[in-house]
Amino acid sequence: MKRNGSATMQRRATDGVCEIDCVDPQELAAARDRLPPAQALRSTADAFKALGNPSRLRILIALEGRELCVCDISELLGVSMSGTSQQLRTLRSLGAVDYRTEGKLAYYTLADPFWLRLAEEMIEKLGGVATATNGASR
Repeated sequence: MKRNGSATMQRRATDGVCEIDCVDPQELAAARDRLPPAQALRSTADAFKALGNPSRLRILIALEGRELCVCDISELLGVSMSGTSQQLRTLRSLGAVDYRTEGKLAYYTLADPFWLRLAEEMIEKLGGVATATNGASR
């Protein structure tokens, strides 16, 4: 089957691909109407990208129910203060964490537990160890 000048490709329903083109206009219109605006999808994708870093996930989990200074977080991650600050900056821009200063120290806490719950749900869904928030033990 040749389409739009591309190479011949045999499609099989058994491979999870339609063998013929058959568009249902009503279903297509209903699906289009359900889609959020493009900017909302971009923002959501950016949020998932921010959570797509294991160090940031570790920070969220470590901050559950406690406040940690950047020095502690850096030690926990095993990365430089600069690298830790970069991860925290991303989480701050997401609204996931907040900080306060005390003298020369900066202490971080969870600003919105939604992000921790989302991370924990994903970890549990993918077969990882759930944290205390959702009732499972480590």
